Amino acid sequence: MNPGEVIWIDFPGIVQTKRRPAVILSSASYHSTRPDVIVGLITSQTTKASAPTDHVLQDWQAAGLRVPSAFRAFLVTLPQSSIVSTMGALSPADWTQVASRVKLAMDLA
Repeated sequence: MNPGEVIWIDFPGIVQTKRRPAVILSSASYHSTRPDVIVGLITSQTTKASAPTDHVLQDWQAAGLRVPSAFRAFLVTLPQSSIVSTMGALSPADWTQVASRVKLAMDLA
């Protein structure tokens, strides 16, 4: 597991758990000592991705996604066993944008 990898995961939502794509945010050093993974939501509702902490993915096809998609700073920590499969990885440009949105959402310098 690497930061920026796009995966299928059983993602808990406000109302129900749903199998959906997500992006791994946690690092290799985090994974070396933890049984869980930190992920962020990927949604196909790109028209609603207008918050400062959202990013419409430019290279969504290269990431293995079937439709235009966006990252939302809806972050969760789940057991690694929740990962169903790996789809691909974000492009370096998309990963840079996602990382900046996470920093903004968490108020990190």
